[in-house]
Amino acid sequence: MLFSALFLSAIGPGELIAIVLVVLLLFGGKKIPELMKGLGQGIREFNKAKANIETEVKENIREIESNK
Repeated sequence: MLFSALFLSAIGPGELIAIVLVVLLLFGGKKIPELMKGLGQGIREFNKAKANIETEVKENIREIESNK
């Protein structure tokens, strides 16, 4: 998390525009919505998996504490 915050703070508006232009050139305007949809689905799946792991860990901690 800290790395991404440091990385994003190092990118200025000029670099951001250059990145967007390169993406447009590489993928074209029609592919970008599909890429963003896939990215959104991937992020949703990651967050869902993270939430499942957190609940499992909390349940296991409660079980261990109740068995003491």
